[in-house]
Amino acid sequence: MKKVLLHICCGVCAAGAAHRLHEEGFGVAGFYFNPNIHPRDEYEKRKENLKHIRAAFDIEVIEGEYAPRKWFDVCRGFADEPERGTRCQLCYRLRLQETYRVSKEKKFDYFTTTLTISPHKESSVVFEIAKSVGGEAFLPVDFKKKDGFKIANQFAKEHDLYRQDYCGCVYSLLKRRSHIVIPWNSQNSRD
Repeated sequence: MKKVLLHICCGVCAAGAAHRLHEEGFGVAGFYFNPNIHPRDEYEKRKENLKHIRAAFDIEVIEGEYAPRKWFDVCRGFADEPERGTRCQLCYRLRLQETYRVSKEKKFDYFTTTLTISPHKESSVVFEIAKSVGGEAFLPVDFKKKDGFKIANQFAKEHDLYRQDYCGCVYSLLKRRSHIVIPWNSQNSRD
């Protein structure tokens, strides 16, 4: 059985992706690496959902480092980019590079990502970035297909999972709430 490391952005998306990978005969482990998520309590809420994923799909979930400064360093200067623009692409690359690195370190056959389950993300863009990061080690699965998003949402309802209302980054959050302070965003910041 081929093993795949699944980058997980949140528990809801992981449900649809893990379900599909199991159906297709893969051994699956999850990798929760999301330095883009702001604030920290949002990161923790999304991580908490992973307990349900572990139990329902009997998979190991590896937690990467929560390093928002790394994300701010990569995305600095792109605050005004629209959703799906350069900032998002830089964010995908950062997370996929780390997923690929861990997949090689832990000797997985492939790596892939839950990012393609979202109707707000263009799978072709995610695929292009992931292939540039990991070549043939990337398993290109559009998890939106075969009712992936619907399955994920049904699982979330059945298990009463926390559902976020923004992608995770502070700029997306700012579109919904105007009182957020952005740490580490100053060009002169040395923190």
